[in-house]
Amino acid sequence: MGSTSDLPIMEKAAKILDDFEIPFEMLALSAHRTPAEVENFAKNAKSRGVEVIVAAAGMAAHLPGVIAAMTSLPVIGVPINSSLEGLDALLAIVQMPPGIPVATVGINASMNAAILAAQILSVKDEALQEKLIDYKEALKQKIVKANVDLSTVKYKFKTN
Repeated sequence: MGSTSDLPIMEKAAKILDDFEIPFEMLALSAHRTPAEVENFAKNAKSRGVEVIVAAAGMAAHLPGVIAAMTSLPVIGVPINSSLEGLDALLAIVQMPPGIPVATVGINASMNAAILAAQILSVKDEALQEKLIDYKEALKQKIVKANVDLSTVKYKFKTN
């Protein structure tokens, strides 16, 4: 993440990765304030066994793109709402030049970034694939239950 001020958002991703039992690193790296550390991280991630990178940043949000420029690993960008309702970060991450792709999730959507990372990893991990199937089934069951609960809510003109 660009700074520890992003931690409240990125903790949601960490929880998902923990729930799926996926080992991960959590670092504060700034494309502007610690460029040498970002370069070291990006260039050495693969040799440390990293397979997917989730990079969060707000405002100018250059971190995901800078990392993507220095590695062949897939990079998922999480735009953080720190100014302009997060639109500045979203546009900075999603508008990458040809040849330097960054998969981008919604503003503050670190959970989706972690799930996408898990889906990428699950291509070669059948056990992880099963966990993802179970997770999505649980999401479905929450909605099914919500509709059962809503069926008991009464209004004069409610027809279901």
